[in-house]
Amino acid sequence: QVQLVESGGGLVHAGDSLRLSCAASGGTFSTYPMGWFRQASGKEREFVAAMSRSGASTYYADSVKGRFTISRDNAKNTVYLQMNSLKPEDTAVYSCALRFGGISDSYVYTQSYQFDYWGQGTQVTVSS
Repeated sequence: QVQLVESGGGLVHAGDSLRLSCAASGGTFSTYPMGWFRQASGKEREFVAAMSRSGASTYYADSVKGRFTISRDNAKNTVYLQMNSLKPEDTAVYSCALRFGGISDSYVYTQSYQFDYWGQGTQVTVSS
């Protein structure tokens, strides 16, 4: 059974950095598209970052572009989200997601309904 477990969240100050990890188990996921989403209290879940099945292509929400970086370590079955220059508006529960299969090595999925498995999420709180 596929499981995704996020870690690395916490309470930080504005301007600080955090690196979130998403460890996948239940198979080998080195060739599956992955994504990060977040949901702030009282708001809908929103897209943050994603990468294609090969990892060659990435895509970011405008609100995090230039500050966040998605990456993967296939040997560890783990996807990361490096978050720099954090802002109070980045406060949310961050969840990783996996999609079984992709149409090409470069296609990046960005809609939540396109992903098949989700982690439980990790809380990120940024104080001003």
